[in-house]
Amino acid sequence: MRWPPPISLCHLLLVLLVVICSLPGSFSLRLVTLDTVEIFTTHEWFSSKPTVYFRCNGENKTYLPDMKEKNMLYAFKGEESWQPLTELPEKKCKRCGLYEEDAFRPDVFDEWELCSSDFKDGKYTHFKEGQFNATFLCPNCTASSGDSGAHERSSEVAKKTSVLVIIIVSVLASVIVIIALFGGYKYWQKKRRERDQARFLKLLEEGDDIEDELGLGNEL
Repeated sequence: MRWPPPISLCHLLLVLLVVICSLPGSFSLRLVTLDTVEIFTTHEWFSSKPTVYFRCNGENKTYLPDMKEKNMLYAFKGEESWQPLTELPEKKCKRCGLYEEDAFRPDVFDEWELCSSDFKDGKYTHFKEGQFNATFLCPNCTASSGDSGAHERSSEVAKKTSVLVIIIVSVLASVIVIIALFGGYKYWQKKRRERDQARFLKLLEEGDDIEDELGLGNEL
């Protein structure tokens, strides 16, 4: 009877990763995207079309290539090549800002602390008088409006997800152990058969040698 080829450990780990990533809330990335923005002024004297970018401390610049005019509302889908703008931690803010590129030093529209708790229903609006008005989206960010019911529901879902992940990991770990034990048992059986065959062939060779010796003695 031919046994099917054993499932490799890499395949099992791949299945585990896919299952965990498919669970809702298992990896809640707090990705911030730009929904709308309108600038009220520009800082360059000789350039009619400003170069605007968003940046958080320690991160790369995210240029907003479509923004070329002031006093015009720009709306985005969140699917643009330069989105998302950044990713927020759960309980820590980032120092971010909107800037206009300059030949010598960047001109600042505004700099502020961008926090996950600023978002209400996944939306946050930042307004700087005389500079700009922008709306940001972050569906997985926590609202700061004291919605304890929503927070409790979120915590309950997170706990259920954690329990489910633990169960799945335990089951897959058990399967891996069973497959490893089965593979070890089959390997031991194979080695034992090889040793028995080698012992049997050795006995046959010794028997042939004895028969040759007996035959030679009878002839004498």
